[in-house]
Amino acid sequence: MINLLRAHNGGVSLALNVQPRASKNRFMGLHGEAVKLAVTAAPTDGKANKAVIAFLASFFKISKSAITIKNGRQSRKKRILLAGITLDEAKKRLADVL
Repeated sequence: MINLLRAHNGGVSLALNVQPRASKNRFMGLHGEAVKLAVTAAPTDGKANKAVIAFLASFFKISKSAITIKNGRQSRKKRILLAGITLDEAKKRLADVL
């Protein structure tokens, strides 16, 4: 879990592998050195990215504005910045679903 989550200025960065057009929004386990996240939205017009942000905001109980896509805006592989959450909090929340 070392590479999936990293402490970052005032928050955490998370490695994701996103699967758009899924049957429901959910974590699907690990995919290499990333967490696989399925979202129902299509990858057009930024809809899948918006769905990723909304899902993560709800899951980590932080605001949508506290989430930034650092790398991979147009790719399945993304690095997400989560502000206002500690590395330990993120690990505890993810441990329940991975």
